Amino acid sequence: MSEIRTTCAYCGVGCGIRAEVTGPRMVTIRGDAAHPANFGRLCSKGTHLGETVGLEGRLLHPMIGEKRADWGSALDLVAERMRATIDRHGPDSVAFYVSGQLLTEDYYAANKLLKGFVGTANIDTNSRLCMASAVAAHNRSFGEDLVPCSYTDLEEADLVLLVGSNTAWCHPVIWQRIEAAREARGTRIVVIDPRRTETAEQADLHIAIAPDGDTALFNALLHALAERGLAQVDAWDGLACDPGIPAAHFAALVDLVAASPRMVTLFSMGANQSTGGTDKGNAIINLHLATGRIGQPGAGPFSMTGQPNAMGGREVGGLANTLACHLGFSQDEREDVAAFWKTNRLCTAPGLKAVDLFRAIDAGKVRFLWVMATNPAVSMPDAGFVRAALAKVETLIVSEVIADTDTARLAHIRLPALGWGEKDGTVTNSERRVSRQRALFAPPGEARADWAIIADVARRLGHGAAFGWNSSAEVFREYAAMTALAAARGKRLDISAHAALSDEQYDALEPFQWGGAQALPTDAKIVPARPAQARFDPAFPLRLNTGRYRDQWHTMTRTGLSPRLSQHRREPLLEVHPEDATVTGLAEGALARVVTPQGSAVFRVALDPGQRRGEIFVPMHWTDAMAGEGRSNRLVAPEVDPVSGQPGFKNSAARIEPVTVDWRGFLVSAQASRPQGLAYWVASRLTQGWLTELAGQGSVDVDALLPEGERIEVADATRGMRRVVVLAPDGTVAAALYVTRRGTLPPREWIATQVGLGQAAPAELLAARPASPAPDPGPIVCVCHGIGARNIETAARGGACTVAAIGAATAAGTNCGSCRPAIARLLATITPSSEEKAA
Repeated sequence: MSEIRTTCAYCGVGCGIRAEVTGPRMVTIRGDAAHPANFGRLCSKGTHLGETVGLEGRLLHPMIGEKRADWGSALDLVAERMRATIDRHGPDSVAFYVSGQLLTEDYYAANKLLKGFVGTANIDTNSRLCMASAVAAHNRSFGEDLVPCSYTDLEEADLVLLVGSNTAWCHPVIWQRIEAAREARGTRIVVIDPRRTETAEQADLHIAIAPDGDTALFNALLHALAERGLAQVDAWDGLACDPGIPAAHFAALVDLVAASPRMVTLFSMGANQSTGGTDKGNAIINLHLATGRIGQPGAGPFSMTGQPNAMGGREVGGLANTLACHLGFSQDEREDVAAFWKTNRLCTAPGLKAVDLFRAIDAGKVRFLWVMATNPAVSMPDAGFVRAALAKVETLIVSEVIADTDTARLAHIRLPALGWGEKDGTVTNSERRVSRQRALFAPPGEARADWAIIADVARRLGHGAAFGWNSSAEVFREYAAMTALAAARGKRLDISAHAALSDEQYDALEPFQWGGAQALPTDAKIVPARPAQARFDPAFPLRLNTGRYRDQWHTMTRTGLSPRLSQHRREPLLEVHPEDATVTGLAEGALARVVTPQGSAVFRVALDPGQRRGEIFVPMHWTDAMAGEGRSNRLVAPEVDPVSGQPGFKNSAARIEPVTVDWRGFLVSAQASRPQGLAYWVASRLTQGWLTELAGQGSVDVDALLPEGERIEVADATRGMRRVVVLAPDGTVAAALYVTRRGTLPPREWIATQVGLGQAAPAELLAARPASPAPDPGPIVCVCHGIGARNIETAARGGACTVAAIGAATAAGTNCGSCRPAIARLLATITPSSEEKAA
């Protein structure tokens, strides 16, 4: 089969992919060299998309409760419940919570139905959790949600400031472009981040600010540049403030910025996910406006999007505080939208933003909720409260690709949606570039496109004339035509020229960028930005930061199924400074409980001197489907930015305490295990099964952990050691359990490869190692090529002393590049042998 050009399912870089279907639910993935977002590069997640297109865990049929239903019955019930709720409680008792995983066509249909025909603006998106503060800052400064930069600006800049972004992990292809610019033109890199991340380690200057210190730093920087005559700005209270960092670091930063007129400031979740995120965005924009470093190649404030179509959702109106196509709720805007949609039911005012939406659900004000392509029971702050609210809402509809998510478990009706590789439509990336996602596979089971599901419900509600689309191309043409309303008001969002595309032209649509390479409105203005006020609670003396891991995505419903992507971090780690760990009695590899006013969760401890004292970090990805603990958003306070409504995930009050267990162990098994009643368990994907880390108190219930089958077993009562291997009827390994109370557990790597095989001797299985061990590659560093730390050390001792040389010798770091900082760190620790020194 010939290659199909499509777009990656993950972050906002929007990388082009060439995909070749090689069998049933099998596909070979490579980067699209012709796509201007990535020119053939892919990160580890994109590279291994082929491992996530199987049907394991898929929702393939409509479900009413736990019973399979046909589409007609399910949608009849959705429409009936929605109509009854509106009739009894009014349109504002209905809400949609949607996602940057949706295609623009899906987003458009959902927004049109709720705002245009139900008559409420209670549609918000998980983009509220990542991009809302950047949107608000853009609107305050530019009068429109407008990113004024392109990726090419990163390659033309003399200085790149990375603010609240671990770019090498979270946007690896962008990091490659920045690295290439440094190599080609000597671009300097400054990382402004409380943590010494892998990106910070590779920077020319790392500014380790305190949490939420960004606004004060940028105000002070602008003041310092104004004193040098390099900025034009009227002073306001708070501009000449303490930058909050050592004087030498601030002076170095000022000198770098002063010497670099071509400067891009790339900011991401570390800036946005804050109770002062909008002011952070405006402080960054102010610096560029006041110095004239905007609207020209190599200069500008660049907000990097987190999700593949957060921008597309923002364009069509997927946020509760916008109407549609960058239009607001003024009388004339509403009149134009109502005329375009031919409706007399248009909503009159903004709706509930995400945190307020779930509070309204808890209070019984919102009684019907439709969740599409997202998992708020895990991803929302104070997730325990959100879960309780979802459990008592009168009607919860979930459109999903996965049958069993933390949110789907609470649904009254589940609707099977198309996933990546099945969808057909468009997405918009961080630089305003619209690209096509194209289907690779036929719809599995009875799964359907989200826009089509929404249109069918709209028809049942009596609005069929407005939702008579027969293809995603028809939806796109309508949306494109609607952007003329924005253009008529002087906004840069205008793709109305594409409203006349034929179906064939839509199918062949090449990536295009709206607004131009440097899109800058004429009425840009400086908006005073004020630092958020810090609060201290002696009962919770630490500051908790949450964020992404390199090879995982959101709540792992897709990436958690990939054996390769699971290798990098198999457990959620609590990163803590060694001195804080000593004070609290924590040791490397032990378990610890993080406690906040909202709740608690248990994590594996990782000592990290790159953490600032008094600050801790945990990842955001783990769910009840993958772990008994480690759910970080149980911990995050539901406090929001007063302008954007975006929650602050990066600065919660917390404390940590040791968790004592009686025994530790791990299980490898062909089937997934969800143990009950343990102090800790976390599962990760293997090629032929699952690896589950375990810890508990009291006795070990071996029978509850293992499947039926023939057992071979060894035990040592003195050390409290027990090892049990279960064989399937054909003699292959079905599961193997290793437990100890006082001793050391064996390595996992070899025994993990034996699931489903029947070649090893019983003694080897019980020892968890082969009689003749193969060379151990060590912990995997390069997921793309499967290269371990010992492979890299061997190459280094053989003379490969640079990251590039390691790449040439082993291929490590030559694909997505996100592991190159880790390779550099390894190289720094390797001491040449005496023979090498003598040479």
